This record gives sequence, structure tokens and C-alpha cells, in this order.
Amino acid sequence: MENDRMLAFLKAEGVSESLLEGVRAYRRQFPAEEKYASRVPAAEYLYYGKDVWEAALSALLCGKNLLLAGPKATGKNVFAENLAAAFGRPSWNVSFHVGADAAYLLGTDTFNGDKVVFRPGPITLCAEHGGFAVLDEINMAKNEALAVLHSTLDHRRAIDLSGYDRIAIHPAARFIGTMNYGYAGTRELNEALCSRFAVLEMPVISEADLLRLIGSRYPHMKEELRGQFARLFFELDKKASSAEISDRALDLRGLLDAIGMMEMGTLSGAALDMCITNKTFDVYERKLIRDVITARIPADMRRDMIFTDSHA
Repeated sequence: MENDRMLAFLKAEGVSESLLEGVRAYRRQFPAEEKYASRVPAAEYLYYGKDVWEAALSALLCGKNLLLAGPKATGKNVFAENLAAAFGRPSWNVSFHVGADAAYLLGTDTFNGDKVVFRPGPITLCAEHGGFAVLDEINMAKNEALAVLHSTLDHRRAIDLSGYDRIAIHPAARFIGTMNYGYAGTRELNEALCSRFAVLEMPVISEADLLRLIGSRYPHMKEELRGQFARLFFELDKKASSAEISDRALDLRGLLDAIGMMEMGTLSGAALDMCITNKTFDVYERKLIRDVITARIPADMRRDMIFTDSHA
């Protein structure tokens, strides 16, 4: 089972046994409803980082909501998905786009062909069924959307639906916000909303953990090349931090996707162009990024040069 895989992974990470037992007790107390079992994530990627795991598990077991804050490529959304998988909870993703208002979050009246009924939104469904709501890019939310969250996230743990009953939030429900810095359209969270979260600053993945991530995802990749791809990521991070290039090229998921394309037979240069270089649209910047890449990874590497013979 996915939950057992996550617990085995956390044990291997060295997460404290008391926290693991807390997660097991939580899952025994709050088994997922069969109706929403398909919403329990099957984590495609695993988040590596014992200290971050222990801090997050501790906060969630204490009943707190969690805000994952940090720059791009720190694995915030992957980690939020991993947390829902570890606790065995159905997950609802809420994207705070420009059209995200109270009706989008809570629900609205709709006609079902016979009568007008209430169609619940993701926050309402999560609250009723004890899910994990991932509030993606919460610092892009409009004031109307933020107002909805105040009573949901504080000690009242309730939602007032105009014209309908007051909904008490299920004791298993948790709300996990993610927040990037410096993106267009973002702003500082107001003090009232920020106080409703335990805030976890997400660190950039370490080289050792990145090597483990690449190795777990692509176990047939030659060990020396894992190191080259890991160092490529950190060179791009360094150049983005010094503003030599934009952070569009700093895409960990893109790097892993490129390796996956190489495993399928795409030449290294073409795969890295599609998954990293071409995500910026400035010709000069593309050249800079490509120069960084080719200094580490020749553009003409074939699958048999990257993966072991047993996999080729």
C-alpha cells in the first residue's frame, strides 16, 4: 500500500519513532472514506530531508495548519503531496488564480435538472471529509478568498455558508499553504492569515539528497553521471541567485523529466533543451543556459552512455 511505502521511507530517512507512531495512530483514528480513496496521493516523487519531515509531522500531529515558504525548486508541492500520502488523507488542490473567489473555494448553487442544489467547493469538501487541502501560491489570493480562510483556519474551525448550515471542520482536516517569493502577482501575507499557520522555511535540496532522489528515480543511471546532473542543478541555482539568468531554468522537476526522456532514447541535448533551456524565451539567456549545461553534459549523449547496459 502507498501509505506503508511512505512510512517505510520515513523510517529509512531516520524520522523519529514517536512521530511515526503518531502518524500510525492518526491513520487508525481517521481512516480515509472509500468514496475519496482515489484522492489519497500516490507520491510520484519523494521528498528527502529528515529535519523538514520531522518539523512538518510534528506541526500536523498537533493540529496545526502548515505554510511551506521558500524559493522555487525547493519541493513545496511535492512535499505537500507526500504529507497527504503519509497521513493517508484525500487531497484537494486549491490554486489561487485570479478567478479564485469565495464561490470557487466554498461552493455555489447550481441546477441539477430538477432543483437548485448546493455544489460544494474544494475547501468545503476538505472540511467535511477530513482531507488535506493544498493552498497553492496562497500569497496570490484575492482579499475575498483570504477572508474565507480566516474562520476556517483559526480556533473556530468552522465555515459559515450563507443560506446553509454552519459546517464544523472535520478533526482530521489540515490546510497546507505553499508560497513562493518574488513571483509576479504575489504579495506579503497579512498578519492575521500568517498567524493561522505554522511556517516552515523550505531549504534548497542538498547535493547528497539530490543524488539520492536521482538514484531512486533512475536506479539504472550510471553513478558518475548522477553527480554531473546534480552539480548541473546547483550551477544553475548559483547563476539564478546571482541574477546571471532567470530562475525559469531552475527547474528540478524539469531536470528529472529530461533524464526520463534520455532513458526513453532522446539525446541529452534535445532532452535538456525541451525540459530546461527552452523554458526561457530570451535568446541570449538560452545561450547562457545551454553553455552551462554543455559544460557538464555533452549534447550528443545517448541512452547507453547514461544508463547501465542491463537497462539499455
